[in-house]
Amino acid sequence: MNIQAVKNRYDIIGNDPRLDMAISKAVQVADTDLSILITGESGVGKDVFSQIVHDNSSRKHKSLVAVNCGAIPEGTIESELFGHIKGSFTGADKDRKGYFEEASGGTIFLDEVGELPLNMQVKLLRVLENGEIIPVGSSQARKVDVRVVAATNVDILSAVRQGRFREDLFYRLNQISVSIPPLRERKGDIYLLFRKFSSDVAEKYGMPPLRLTADAHDYLESYPWYGNIRELKNITEQIAVLETERNITLTILRNYLVDVASETMPALVQQGAAAISDRELLLKALSMGQMITEMRDELNHLRQVVSQLAGGIPPADNITSQTPDFNSISFPAANTNELKVITPYPAHENPVLPNTQVEAKTEWGDAEVVDDEPLSLTTREKLAIRKALDKRGGKRKLAAQDLGISERTLYRKIKEYGIE
Repeated sequence: MNIQAVKNRYDIIGNDPRLDMAISKAVQVADTDLSILITGESGVGKDVFSQIVHDNSSRKHKSLVAVNCGAIPEGTIESELFGHIKGSFTGADKDRKGYFEEASGGTIFLDEVGELPLNMQVKLLRVLENGEIIPVGSSQARKVDVRVVAATNVDILSAVRQGRFREDLFYRLNQISVSIPPLRERKGDIYLLFRKFSSDVAEKYGMPPLRLTADAHDYLESYPWYGNIRELKNITEQIAVLETERNITLTILRNYLVDVASETMPALVQQGAAAISDRELLLKALSMGQMITEMRDELNHLRQVVSQLAGGIPPADNITSQTPDFNSISFPAANTNELKVITPYPAHENPVLPNTQVEAKTEWGDAEVVDDEPLSLTTREKLAIRKALDKRGGKRKLAAQDLGISERTLYRKIKEYGIE
């Protein structure tokens, strides 16, 4: 049987060379008893390949039993696969054959075999090696003659390395490997499938088939299709049933493809500042807000310590630690050693020493002392830091503890003020 005949028989659409290779391999090994492992993402049609293998084998007149290993509860999977005898557990009121006995003489398709628990992997290995099963509650092995075709959508080699899948079972299942490419790697087949599904719906419900505009056609082929053929079929059927307009534009198509993250879709390359995404800006703003909040809390504490060391100046207790207003935060002025700090009270209410002459400094609310001994916040901070360092013999960690600030903040202040 040639490849095109197989495609026609199983309604397979596509001309991708890797798809043709997978079909050819499945047909070639069908009439053997070698175990086959079919790999591919969810929705690529792995079940169709199990049917191809069975129908082209000498077992085609016997049963093909399909089992979804990921859908069976762990507590009952052994009974489902190998059967049980009466009284083996609560509710076992009679003997029951498992899937392997039901498929004896034919083929069993173990879909999502990577989801099997480790204890069941050991028992499956025994079946593959000896052709024997032991029903739950029995001590007698039973012979079965079954061709095993398995499939998985997980990276099975990675699962082996992580200890989630037995290496010996992998090699026993993987006597023949058939890999099915994802739809996004078969771009030339996407429109063919869309047209086929559209035609099927039109014929079934008596409506005109869908047509795509040029930009919608390009977008359809650029879409990643993580659900593969199953997703494309569902989307096509939705559009065909819900849209009264048969000429599908890019705008209409996008209404049905909004669930995929924008970074996976085709996009214009941006340069410079325009390339920063909203998400990146938000993360930067949150990070900056956290840093500013920490700095302000430390500065507030430092103000209190400086006030006490400078002679009892009332501390700025009313400065809160709420999230800063990004429109009112100031940073170190360019080319200066002066840190401007906004305070929650106007300039005329700023606490100062008695009998000192002051004048308004800036709109930030600080006041500059013009007496012979300047006592601005910057100067008082320098003095306090120097006194603490002198007291502790230059040991920054101890000096920071005396000042009630972190060593990191003290280091930053020393560098900022040029303190030797």
